[in-house]
Amino acid sequence: MTNPPSPRRRVLLGGGAALGGALLPHAPTRAAEPAAPPLKLTADTTEGPYYFDAGQVRRDITEGHAGVPVTVRFTVLDLRGRPWRGARVDIWHCNAQGIYSGYARQGDSRQTSAQGQTFLRGTQFADAAGEAAFDSIYPGWYEGRATHIHFKVFNGARAVLTSQFFLPDALSEFLYTQLPAYQRARLRDTLNSTDGIAIEAGDTVLGSVREAQGRYLIALNVVADPSARPVVDRPPAPGEGPPPGASRAGAGGPPQGWRGGPPPRPQALEGDARRDALLPTAERRAAAGMPPRR
Repeated sequence: MTNPPSPRRRVLLGGGAALGGALLPHAPTRAAEPAAPPLKLTADTTEGPYYFDAGQVRRDITEGHAGVPVTVRFTVLDLRGRPWRGARVDIWHCNAQGIYSGYARQGDSRQTSAQGQTFLRGTQFADAAGEAAFDSIYPGWYEGRATHIHFKVFNGARAVLTSQFFLPDALSEFLYTQLPAYQRARLRDTLNSTDGIAIEAGDTVLGSVREAQGRYLIALNVVADPSARPVVDRPPAPGEGPPPGASRAGAGGPPQGWRGGPPPRPQALEGDARRDALLPTAERRAAAGMPPRR
């Protein structure tokens, strides 16, 4: 019969977990990598006077309205840049003539009504990549505002972000002056560079646009905080206050001291001043090798 090894031999052989563990060198410990800094949140903006939940979970929101086809694609991320699967995204914008569904007292005459209608509104839920897409038309314009698309991001039933994003002025100008669906008797009065809401919101709400087959692809990365509880700015509905462009200073609003009644219409830039306002910012001009504005 073989005698069991002595306690000393057991230690040398690695027997006895506590003693053997004490004699073995520790595996090197990898220093914890610092967490990436949080991303810059997409700016909140005023909701505007034309939002309502149309209860339409759908990708195609056109309802037969004429205009240049577009796909609007949101990529919703959390503060760490992770795709937010399941985030609810609502979208709404005006048609080619600047009219929103669901409201009266619109248009250049302020006599157009689209009450009871739901065109150009919809809801989608972000997929595993954080993407929510809508098929629509390129929006038109209305008094006091640059070309924009409204959206909301919800965590369950709670809106955590209410914003709008802005499209390139030069492309908008071409479409509005060359295509019958968009043409108007008036010249568009407000550009990105003169829209107070766009200026205040900054670069987090500038959408990108590229050509795709038979349409434009409009895209925006949205960074939202799922725990946010923002206070939503809701201006008066049409007929209950100044026009929507008057909700912020510098966005085509009425003069100081305005006390009701139709305020003066904003004045459109013309000639060289309009041309310069349609061109990119000084930084983008320099990067493209373009001469500075004069």
